[in-house]
Parts: sequence; structure tokens; C-alpha cells
Amino acid sequence: MQSLAIIEAPSVLGLRPSGVANLPTALRRAGLLEGFDVARSDRLEPPYFDPRRDPETGILNPLAIADYSTELADAVGAALDQDLFPVVLGGDCTILLGNLLALRRRGRHGLLFLDGHTDFYQPSAEPNGEAASMELALATGRGPAVLTNLEGRGPLLKDEDVVAFAFRDEPESMAAGMQSLPPALHAMDLAKVRELGIEAATAQALAHLPTAYWTHLDADVLHDTVMPAVDYRVPDGLTWPELEHVLTAALADNRCRGLDVTIFNPHLDPTGTITTRFTDCLHRALSTRAVTG
Repeated sequence: MQSLAIIEAPSVLGLRPSGVANLPTALRRAGLLEGFDVARSDRLEPPYFDPRRDPETGILNPLAIADYSTELADAVGAALDQDLFPVVLGGDCTILLGNLLALRRRGRHGLLFLDGHTDFYQPSAEPNGEAASMELALATGRGPAVLTNLEGRGPLLKDEDVVAFAFRDEPESMAAGMQSLPPALHAMDLAKVRELGIEAATAQALAHLPTAYWTHLDADVLHDTVMPAVDYRVPDGLTWPELEHVLTAALADNRCRGLDVTIFNPHLDPTGTITTRFTDCLHRALSTRAVTG
């Protein structure tokens, strides 16, 4: 059990200004941290969003993402140095790069990637230049050096240290020209998770990860009917109990070094009911790891 470090990282540099920047405020107001000992709290304001694609990389805001990733890595690293459990509230999925950079500074680590999308686009295939559709590719060293070789430490992850869990976008992404997932990366799409059952799939995923890993949660891993408050909707997805099972198991494992939460858009939840349900799920999962205050 550990005290928490809460790091608000409301960056939309890899997406667009859509509402996901309000994720930290919405979850905190809904009681995400209620009853937990929060030993550290930071908020990192992102640089100005430039809607123009960078002519060299084809990506939106690549230099700003790189700078922000370094700043975020410093904050996550400071939490780890204090033996705290960092919970990073995004923001779009590019915040993953900063979280992984913090671990990469300390050596080899893995990633449990809970996302409805594989996010493995290359810039030439991503129609809008959004790095939030590329972060897993970037983290494993595929893409322009400005984002794949942060601090000269790239790649941030080895393919074999990644588990992509419950994604369901492969037919759509492949049709759009996205590069294939590498064979060494442990890919468990939604069909595989359902074939195994959530308990066996979770056990298999965690068994594959190395001695230290980060957990990444994109809200769109949830079923579209229960989590429509995301920017890129895809049919199907995990149920609330399925997500709670895998997330609880991941956070309870002593090898887990931190969690980020991304893409939930409270602007698409006018009644607040989805915010409450999502917060309750996260709170129960965190309760297996967090010291109560």
C-alpha cells in the first residue's frame, strides 16, 4: 500500500481542444481521491496548442509534446523517488510518453495498455496528425526521433514488454493504413479477452509483464454504450465489471509503478452520470493500492 501522488496533465497537444483537458477536475469533483492519503499533488499546464501539422514530421505539436513529456517525467520521477504511487490524470494519450520516460530513466519496464485502440499509427497514415493515435508506436521506437528518442533514451519500451489489452479497432485501423503490431508485442484484442474470459485473460496479461510496469487506461476501452463520453467511439468494449477486474488486479500487483487515465471527455456527459460511474470504478481499483487518509 502506498500514498498517492496526483499529477494533473491536461494536455491535448496530441489530439485537439475537445474537453478531455477537463478530465482531472471532473474526476476529482466526483470523489476520485476521497478517503485516500494524497502526499503530493501537481498540475502541469501544457503549452499552447498549435493546430498546424509540423512540416517535417507530419505531427501536431511534436516539439511541445517532447518538452511536456520531459516535464511530466520529472514530476512522475519525483513521486517515485518519494515511494509514492503516481496517478496521472490526462489529457490525451500522449501523456503516456512522459510517464514511460520517468521509468525509462530507471531501467527496463513494461506497459499494460488498456485501450480500445491500438494507437500504432505512423504519421503518414494518421489523417489529422494526432500523436494520440500513435503513442504506442512512438513509445516502442517507431516514428520521428523527436518523439521516439526522448533524452536519447529511445525506445522507451521493448516490444516484448508490452501487453495491449482489449483493443477492438484493428479492422478499421488496418483499412486506414496503420502499420501492423510487431509480433513480439503481446496483443490480446477484445475477441481474445472474451475467448479466455476476463479472469484468465487478466492473469495471462500480468504474467507476461516484467518486474516493473506502468498501467495506461484510455476510457474508450469500455463498451461504447456505457462510455460514450470519448472522442473516437468504436462499437463494443469491456463492461464495467471487466474493466474493474483487470484494473484492480493490475494496481494491486506490487510491480505496478503508476497509472494514467486519459481521453474521458466530461463535456460529453451533460448529466454527470458517466463521470460518477467511471470515478467509482477507478476509486475501487485504487483502494487496493492506496493508503487511506
